[in-house]
Amino acid sequence: MQERDEILTAIKEIMVDMFEIDAQAITLDAKLYEDLDFDSIDAVDMIVRLKEMTGKAVKAEDFKSARTIGDVVEAVYKMLHD
Repeated sequence: MQERDEILTAIKEIMVDMFEIDAQAITLDAKLYEDLDFDSIDAVDMIVRLKEMTGKAVKAEDFKSARTIGDVVEAVYKMLHD
C-alpha cells in the first residue's frame, strides 16, 4: 500500500467497519471530530488498526495534528515512505 488513494480506501474501510461511519461522509476534507463524530478513543483504535495494516509502528504524535481525513492519509503516507 503506497499511494494516497489506496490509503484513503483502507481508512474508509476501517472507519466503516469499526465505527459504522457512512462511507459517503469519509472524504479528504471531512473533519474527524466535527463531521465524523470521532473521539480520542476512536483515534487510538484507528492507530492500532493502521499499525496492523501497515506493519509499521505508528506514533500517536504523528496523528495529534490530524484534523481531517486528508491529514490522516498524509500521516500514513509519510509513515510508509520514511
